[in-house]
Amino acid sequence: MISKNLKHIKSTLPENVTLVAVSKTKPISDIQEAYNAGQRIFGENKIQEMVDKFDALPKDIEWHMIGHLQSNKVKYMAHFVNLIHGVDKFKTLKEINKQAKKHNRVINCLLQAKIAKEETKFGFTFGEIESILASEETSELKNINIIGLMGMATFTENKEQLTEEFLSLKNFFDIQKLQTLSMGMSGDYLLAIKNGSTMVRVGSSIFGHRNYNH
Repeated sequence: MISKNLKHIKSTLPENVTLVAVSKTKPISDIQEAYNAGQRIFGENKIQEMVDKFDALPKDIEWHMIGHLQSNKVKYMAHFVNLIHGVDKFKTLKEINKQAKKHNRVINCLLQAKIAKEETKFGFTFGEIESILASEETSELKNINIIGLMGMATFTENKEQLTEEFLSLKNFFDIQKLQTLSMGMSGDYLLAIKNGSTMVRVGSSIFGHRNYNH
């Protein structure tokens, strides 16, 4: 079933859009099945779980950290994580840089922009992102590479509102001249792509719904 779902999702994606298969809470056997069907990029939201999966699975997998990130946990994944999606504090960027340096790596990061109307979503304002990208302090962090932005839209069925949120981020992203725009999940990824997303995070449409909130 997983390989069939994966094939279907991939058939809906334009060539310039990267699919991150969100494998959080899913067993290693499910990830292996998706891997066997050709998927190489997986997203996790808990570092310990991602570390366990990294140890158990093929080493050509690209692991993306998509959850809210606590700085004190960065050290556990600094030796292998490929892209960190949700950086929402400058302090976290500094910590990623410090840990990446220990492993002689440069870690790719996305800055999380706050686009949702909900109070619960994390993220920087556009003004804060502009300041970070322009600051000398950021340019001194040689072991991180800010390649783009990530945004989570409001959890709503209202397509007009979603379009407005996605478009606001796309327009800001274009001005910043970055390369990766991660927006869109199982419920709204097609709309996100229509509004300029270059990377989508899809979980339940590939692996089926999770049995519990994680």
